[in-house]
Parts: sequence; C-alpha cells; structure tokens
Amino acid sequence: MFVKNVDNSIKQAINNLNVRITECSNHQPIPFEKFLAEAASNPRSVLRSVFQVFHDLIATNIGPGTDEYPNDPESINYVNYDCSHLFENELDRPFFADRIFANRLIHMVEGMRRGSQQNKIYIFNGPPGCGKSTFLNNLLRKLEAYANSEQGMRYEIVWRLDASVLGPVLDTEPILERLALLLEASGSNINEGIKSADKDNALEIPCPSHDHPLTIIPKKYRESFYNDLYANSDFKDALFHSKEYHWVFKDKPCTFCSGVYRALLNKLKNSEAVYKMLYARPYRFNRRLGEGISVFNPGDIPPESPVVINHAVQRKLDAFLNGTDEVYYLYSRYAKTNNGIYALMDVKSHNTERLIELHNIISEGVHKVDNIEENVNSLLLAIMNPEDQNNVKEFRSFSDRIEYINIPYVLDLTTEVKIYRHTFGANIEETFLPRVLNNFARIIISSRMNTRSEALLDWISDPRKYSLYCDENLQLLKMEIYSGVIPSWLSEEDRKNLTAKRRRKIIGESDREGISGISGRDSIKIFNEFISTYSRSGKLINMSMLVDFFMSKKRDLMRSIPAGFLDSLLRMYNYTVLQEVKESLYYYNEDQIERDILNYIYAVNFEPPAYETCTYTGEKLKINEEFFESVESRLLGAGISASRRWSFREETQKEYTSKTLTQDIMLGGLPITETALFKALQERFIQNLKEKALDPFLDNENFRRAIKDYGAKDFKTYDKRIRDDVKYLIRNLRKKFDYTEQGAKEVCIYVIDNDLARKFDVR
Repeated sequence: MFVKNVDNSIKQAINNLNVRITECSNHQPIPFEKFLAEAASNPRSVLRSVFQVFHDLIATNIGPGTDEYPNDPESINYVNYDCSHLFENELDRPFFADRIFANRLIHMVEGMRRGSQQNKIYIFNGPPGCGKSTFLNNLLRKLEAYANSEQGMRYEIVWRLDASVLGPVLDTEPILERLALLLEASGSNINEGIKSADKDNALEIPCPSHDHPLTIIPKKYRESFYNDLYANSDFKDALFHSKEYHWVFKDKPCTFCSGVYRALLNKLKNSEAVYKMLYARPYRFNRRLGEGISVFNPGDIPPESPVVINHAVQRKLDAFLNGTDEVYYLYSRYAKTNNGIYALMDVKSHNTERLIELHNIISEGVHKVDNIEENVNSLLLAIMNPEDQNNVKEFRSFSDRIEYINIPYVLDLTTEVKIYRHTFGANIEETFLPRVLNNFARIIISSRMNTRSEALLDWISDPRKYSLYCDENLQLLKMEIYSGVIPSWLSEEDRKNLTAKRRRKIIGESDREGISGISGRDSIKIFNEFISTYSRSGKLINMSMLVDFFMSKKRDLMRSIPAGFLDSLLRMYNYTVLQEVKESLYYYNEDQIERDILNYIYAVNFEPPAYETCTYTGEKLKINEEFFESVESRLLGAGISASRRWSFREETQKEYTSKTLTQDIMLGGLPITETALFKALQERFIQNLKEKALDPFLDNENFRRAIKDYGAKDFKTYDKRIRDDVKYLIRNLRKKFDYTEQGAKEVCIYVIDNDLARKFDVR
C-alpha cells in the first residue's frame, strides 16, 4: 500500500512538472497573418525594440518613484526609486543602488525610450569595489527572465518553406556527402532551431539575426501598410509621430531574410504566397548559449573564425529554392545578439579589442561578414574602471559614441545603512542607540566626498551658522540632499534660496565624487570589526564607542576622513539627543500657555502702565514692564536686553494691527488661535520652556541613579516626584523617538554624564 502511494505521488509530481514546463514552452511559431492580428490588438507590446524592452523592464520593476516634495516649485525631479525588485530580490548577490545612481539609470533609460539610443555604447564606469559586475550581472539576469516572460516577449522571423508550394525539392546531397554532413551535425549544435519536417515536406529556418517580422515588409510600403493596419486605432498617432517607433519604418531585415524574400517572390510571383511561408515565434534569450545576450569577460579568447557558415543548412536551402544563388546562410557572432544585448565585463585585455571592433558597428550600424553586410541593432553595454578609459582615449571619433554612466561608491546614507542590514542581519540596529548606525555610515561616506563644494558655498556662504547641525565643509548637509532630504534646521531664507538651479548644481557634483575613499568592500570589513569590538560590552553601541573606534583603534582611517568631520558629527549628535531628552522631559499646561500668549497679544496695544480686560481671555491685566518681561523672557529667552524686548514688542503689535486683526480675523474669519501670529508666538514660547526642562535635574544625583534603576526593584525607593519624572521621560523617549527601554535609559545617562545641557547652554 505504501509503495503504491509513493508511485502515485511520483506520477503526480511528474505530471504536474510536465504541465508547468509545457505551459512555459508552449510558444510555437504562428503564421504571419496571426502575428499581424496580435500586432493590431496589442501594438505597444508587439512593436518593441530591445531598447523599449529594456525600458519596460526598468519601468516594471522600479516604478515611478516617490518625490518627497511634490508641491515644491523648485523641484528637480530627484526621485526616490525602489530598485529592490530589479537588483536585490531573488538574486544570490544583491546590488544596492543608491538614489544618485538610480536617478542616472532612469534618465538613461528614458532617453532610450525617446529614441536617443542610436549609435551608442553605454559604459558603466566606477572604481573597484563599487559593485559594477554585480550590477550588470543582476540586470542581465532580470532582463533574460523578463524577455522570456509573457510580459516582455517579442517576436522574431521564422521561415517555413513548403515544398508542396515551391515544387520538387532538388537532391543536392550525394550519399557520401550526406554521411559527412551527418558526422558534422552530430558534433555541433549549429542546427538548433532548424527543422526539416519530412512529414509535411517543409523546411523551417529561423532568422539568424533575430529580425522582427515587420521588417520583412518593404520599406516603401510600410507607411501605407501601417495606415491600413491601425486605421481605427488610437495607437496610430504614436506610431507615426513618436520617435520610439521610428525603427519600425527604417530598420531593414538581414541579408538572409532579404534573400529568402526575394527568392520566394521571384519564384512564386505573389507576395501573399510569400507571407504564407513567413512565421513569427518568441525571441528567447539564453545567456549561456549566447542567444539574445552575450557577455564577454576580458579573458575570453575570440573565436578563430568570426563567420559562421553551415553547409548542411545551405544545401537544404538550395534544394528547396532550386539552387538559387541569392540566399546565403552565413552570419557573424554579432547576429546571435542582434536586437538583444552585447555586453563587455571590464574593458581590458581581449575586451579592449572587442570594444574597438564595435567602433564601425556603432558608427554605421552594420558589420561586414565576408562579402555581405550584416545589420547590428543591439543594446551595447560595458563596465569599466576609470583608469581603463585610457584604452579608448586614442580613438577620438569613438568618444562621442560612448555614454558613460557613473557607478560611484554609495553616497546615499539610506543605501549605505541598507547594505549593513543586509550583510549583518536586519536586527543589527537593535545593538545600536538610535542614529549611531547612521553616523557610522556618515563617516564612511565622508571619505568618498570632496571637502570643498562650490555649489554649497554659493548657496550658504557662512557654514558656521549651522555649527550645531553641520560640519564646516557642509558634507553633512550634502549627504542629506543626496538622500533626498531638505533638513528642517535650515533657515527660512536658505530654504527659499535652494532654487532648482542650485539643487541641480549640488546633485551634479556627485559626478566627481564616490570615485575614491573607503570602498564598499572595505566598509563591510570595517563595520564587521567595529561591531565585533563593541557589541559584547553589554551596552548598546553609542557615539562614545564610535568616536573611540576611529580615534583610537583605527587611526589609519582618519587620513581618509576630512579633518574636523568627526568632531562636527559628534556635536550634531550631542545637540540632537539633548533636544530629544528635553522634549521628552518637558511637560506643560497648554491652556496656561495659550492664555499667556493671548494676554500678551492684547497687551502690546497699550502703553504701560495700564489696567485692561483682555478681549480673548476675559482676564483683568495689569500691563506694566514686569508683565511684559515675564512673557518676553519665555518668548525670547532669559538675559535678553530691554531694547531687544521693546523692538520685539513693537514688531508684534505692528503685525497684529496690520495683518492679524484686519486680514486674518475681520476678513478671514479666523479665531485668534488659528492666526499665524499666535502660532509663531506659541512655538517660541514652548521652545524656550523646553530649553530649561533639564535645569532642575542637572546636579541631582538621585535623578541619575533613578534612571539607572528604572525597571528594577530599587526604583521604588526613590521619591515619588523623581519616579514620576523618570517614568514620563522614558515613556516619551520610546513613544516620540523610537528608543527601546534600554536605549532610553542609556541615552539619558549619556546626556547627563557628558554634561550636554551645560555645553549647549546659550543663555
């Protein structure tokens, strides 16, 4: 019984496997007329060149992307693209495309779609260790899978010569020659795809150059043919006016297909009869066989003969076409990737020769094979190290045929961190205090950037005003912009001055960055050493550990990191966590703050001393200098001069009478609490209160110990007020800033032990 069940399971497994394989390979050649029906009903899919398929692959896998500032009039369409489906998912070695490179790739592909791909080779240029080879291999794997799917399928020509129509087949193979040909065929796969169907007395031969079936229509008749085919279609306008379909009118079939067409037309005297022998089948890509995709490594030795001649097939053709001398079944190695991908993996050694051979092909789009010309309409790709550009510099006429797309070391903070997560596990961040992992990535990226940025200095002439948030070279600011972020700490004036022109200039500087510094491979090694050193300490990895690692344990790396960068990074981190602790510790009475502000707005309209009842709160006010000073010290901070307070009071009164009262309230119908003036004063008031939030705890040792004992039994021994403050602080750090309980405790101790409140006290 058990054996029987096993046998049934095996049969079921084989049957299901057969069904799936049959479904995947069930794409037999279809008659030309049926192909035209498909072209008419689904033109945007059927009428695609390799460049359009390449575009569709990218568009399908990446999508439109996200613009974080869609309503910004100064947007430059620097978009966040999700490249994970194309370069990471279901791949053995993922490639992580940062935002800069992703935008370059999309720009290149959009150019292809618009038809600007002609007569070019696209070279992805980048330093060792940037992932060029991984990028190209992953891209080609996805392209191969896409081209062989229903979504990415294209058609190629297959000729089916019917002896019943053409007449008797000549016997051109004497017995001895037949034996020789059998021996020749048994030792090669050159006849793959070529069938001699004796049952129906027909010979089936695919186009060696993978020509699109529509190219067989004579060029002078194509316009009228497409007019008829798409007479009632919305696609017609795009076909005739969009450059992406220009190839449909201008491309020529290969010499073999042209020869077969002429020979059949001369013999049959009827084009309709010729087209009945024309079939279309899916163009299947197979990198391992070099069909549709060929990838050459520098050490791959060129074949002895660049020309492929198949005498067996030629004899069959001669037999079916009665010895015509117009049809030659000979082609070059380039034919196997015509309308496909021809790729060079590093331009050196033999690949330098291959690139130089492409010069005439790129210039003219044709290649000489023996005495005939062969069309080459392939997407030509290569990867190259910067120093290897010297291999093609001497060919000046070649330079305008090359489009370089830089693949730098990662300059996008988000992507660098993503690489660490992938390499060391998604839970790696759990061993760090928030932002410390990002700061490690910032240090690595700083080594890859230029220290001076003309674009940033043209925008921000005095970087020192942002010393709490940025370094003097503004690299931290540029990293944010490269990641698609416009920092909130920029002044309103600088934010307005970040025009589209300036933003393009800043992003444009990335073309000259990421070509030196700590490589991607080295950054993984350094990160591994870092976490191995500090992750066993029993504490979360903090900024003190990060600084110690680079300043003490890896002093040799400091030569790659810009001078002063580490100090600026530490200052930015310290200031940020101090504000988080203050924000989390601060609690205020919103109603009281609202009343104080409304009373102040009303009082500025009177000269002190005065006694008035506030219209907005109903409270009786004693308006004097003591009243104004008590509110203004919270709006402007302690220690502000009397003249500055007077000036601020006058500005507030002027805005209230000229805009708030007349426009916002009387005309706009807004309540006072919804006006711009009230909101601005409220923000100032709260911010200054937050600045003082830590003051009561600076010298309170019990407060520090209570934080350390939080969650333990000893925590109950502390005064109720301290327990309440610590609970409130820890709860807010977790809720507002995503700290864990351990992380919240450790960052509080870090702030207290480093005396950050006094270091950043600007009063």
